[in-house]
Parts: sequence; structure tokens; C-alpha cells
Amino acid sequence: MQAVIGSMKEDEQLLVRETTADQMADLDEDELVELHTRVRRARDKYVKLYRRQSADRVKATGARGKAYARGSRDRDKAEVFEEALARVSRRLATAARAAARAFKAERIAEARAATFTPPPIPPSSGGRRDPRADQVGDRAPRTPDRLKRHATTRAATKRVQSRKDNR
Repeated sequence: MQAVIGSMKEDEQLLVRETTADQMADLDEDELVELHTRVRRARDKYVKLYRRQSADRVKATGARGKAYARGSRDRDKAEVFEEALARVSRRLATAARAAARAFKAERIAEARAATFTPPPIPPSSGGRRDPRADQVGDRAPRTPDRLKRHATTRAATKRVQSRKDNR
């Protein structure tokens, strides 16, 4: 693998070096996404080259086995970039999970900080509150489909009950 990396162009070597753990340690999530995109493009480039040239070689040689050995450089470069992409993907997933945990903790802290005050008691109730006033009613929309489904369920229940009652 090192031999392949050593034979790459300087900008390709630099891109592979950027995917080491110590180079990615201080990158934030957006920078990791950008690096991921660059590495994926490099990998896709060499995969396309290998496939295209291999298809031409198969036509020329007449057999896939004979054509396989000749495309090793592009295939090896694609493999190097595939491993680099895997490293970046793992680091990006870790950063995304950490950002999600931080965002969730922030939302929970905001929710806990917000104080809930119940609505004032109306003077006509004699100072007592209706315990059902805090309950939320059915928030489901009243669609024709839902109304029919409820009516069908009620009718089926009544039919079952009437059969039991007539025994």
C-alpha cells in the first residue's frame, strides 16, 4: 500500500495524508464533510478509470482474466482512496453523533429552564380548577377516513355485543 501511495502525485498523497487520525483530530463536522467529498471524488475517479479501461481491455484481449492484471495501478489507487474514505467516514460519524448529543442536551436544558405556569383560575369557578382542563383532547384531524373508521369499529363492537347478549 505504501508503494502505491509513494507513486501517487503530490496532491493525491497530500489528500491521503489529510485522512490520518492526527490530521482529522481538530476538524469540525463541516470540514470533515468537505474532506469526505474530496476523498470520495478521488476514489470515484479511479474506480471509473479502472472500469472503463478494463472494459476496453476485455474487448481487446477477449477474456476478463487476461485483462485483470493490466489495470492494477488504477485499481490500487481506488483501493487506497477507499480506505481513506472509510477513515473519514468513521470520523465524520463520530463527530455527527457528538454534535447530535450536544444539540439534544442543549434542547433539554432549554426545556428545563422554561418554566410552566398554569393558566389563571377563572373567578366563576369558585376557586376550584377542573382537573380535566389540563388534559389535551384528541388532536387527530377529523378526516372522513378517520370518521368512517371509527364508525366501522363502533358498529362491529355493537354487533359482537348484541350476539353475546342474545345467547
